Amino acid sequence: MACDDYDDSGGNGDSWAPVAAKILIAGGFGAGKTTLVGSLTEIRPLRTEEDLTGPGVLTDTVVGVERKRTTTVAMDFGRITISEGLVVYLFGMPGQERFWFMWDDLAYGMLGAVVLADTRRLSDCFPAIDYFEHRQSPFVVAVNCFDGSPDHQISEVREALDIDAHVPVVRCDARRRALCRDALVTLVEHAAAQLAAGPPTPSTQPASR
Repeated sequence: MACDDYDDSGGNGDSWAPVAAKILIAGGFGAGKTTLVGSLTEIRPLRTEEDLTGPGVLTDTVVGVERKRTTTVAMDFGRITISEGLVVYLFGMPGQERFWFMWDDLAYGMLGAVVLADTRRLSDCFPAIDYFEHRQSPFVVAVNCFDGSPDHQISEVREALDIDAHVPVVRCDARRRALCRDALVTLVEHAAAQLAAGPPTPSTQPASR
C-alpha cells in the first residue's frame, strides 16, 4: 500500500492524494481472472485478450475449459474507489507459463493477491501459490464456482493445495460482484493481520513445493 501526499496549492498544504492499494488477481489459465476484474471495476476494464489460435491451443492446454476462446497476453486492469481517501487498483496476472516473466513487475508494491482456483484444473494455481509463498506476500485462495465444476469442500481444497492454516480459502463466483468483493475484503483483513504479526521467523517460513 502506498500513499503519496503532495502540495500544489502554493504552500497552504491542503492538497493531498488518496491512498492507493494494489491487489493482484492470479491463478491458472481460464480460472476467471478477467471476469473477476470486470465484475469489480468501476471503470471500463483494460483487457489484453486475444483469440486462441491453433498453436496457442497447443501451448495453453484447454482440457476442462474447452469453451474458452480467448487468452490474456499481458494483464487485466481495473479500479475501485472505496472512499475519497482510498482507491484500489486491480491487476489480473497472466496465468500461462510463457508470461511468468511479467509477474515480478506486476507484484511490485502489491498489498496482496487473490489466487483463483478452478476445481476442474486445481493444480493450475500451484505456480501462483508458490510464487506468493516464496515472496511471503499475503494472499487468499478463492475457489471459483463454475457451472458443472466439482463441488469440493473448502477443507478438501485446502488439503489438496497444501495451504498453510493461516491462509484464508473462500468460495467465489467471478461473475458475481458481491462475492468478488467479499474475497477482496478477506484479503485486506488477512494482509493487515500479517502485517501486524510481522515477518515469519525462519522456522515458520513456507517451504517451496
